[in-house]
Amino acid sequence: METENIAEKYLKNAYGHFKTITHHKMLVMQYCFKAGLYKQGLLHDLSKYSPAEFMVGVKYFNGHRSPNTFERAELGYSAAWLHHKGRNKHHFEYWIDNKPDGDRKMAGVKMPKNYVVEMFCDRIAACRVYLGEKYTDASAYEYYDWSHSHYMIHPDTDRLLRRLLIILRDYGEEKAFAYIRQRVLKPDYKY
Repeated sequence: METENIAEKYLKNAYGHFKTITHHKMLVMQYCFKAGLYKQGLLHDLSKYSPAEFMVGVKYFNGHRSPNTFERAELGYSAAWLHHKGRNKHHFEYWIDNKPDGDRKMAGVKMPKNYVVEMFCDRIAACRVYLGEKYTDASAYEYYDWSHSHYMIHPDTDRLLRRLLIILRDYGEEKAFAYIRQRVLKPDYKY
C-alpha cells in the first residue's frame, strides 16, 4: 500500500511540476514575443525539462514556491539551480565573474540588453505563476526590491531591470513592452 502512495505522489508531483514549468515557459514566451525576442521566447528555460532539474522539481514540488528553495533548505544548496543558472543567460547569476582588474574579486558583469529583457519577462511570469490571483503589475518590482540587496548584479543591469519593472508597475504591461520595443531593443540604445 505504501508503494502505491509513493508512486501516486510521484506522479502527482511530476504532473504538477510539469504543468507549472510549462505554464511559466508559455507566459515567458508570450512576453518575449511581445518584446520581439522570438528565439529567446521559444528557447526559454528548456533546461528545466532536463533530468538534473526536472527530477528535483518533482521531488520538492508544492505548487507555491520554487522546488529549488526546498532543495536548498534540505541540502544547503540547490544542484538544480546551479545547473539552471549556468545554462540560462537571462539570469544575472550567469553573468558573475572575476573582476577584470586582477584583484580576484567576483562581480556582476553587464548583461546584454536582450537578456535583461528576457529576465524582465521571466520575473513577470514567475510572479504570475506563484502569486496567481494576487498578482498585480507591481508584484515583480516589489519582489525585486525586497530581494535585490544581496544580488551580485552589475549596476547598469540593475538600473535597466529596475527601470523596466517601474514602468510596468506605474504604467502597465503595454507601456512597458512598447518602451522595450521602441527604445531598449533598438541598436542605438545604450544603457
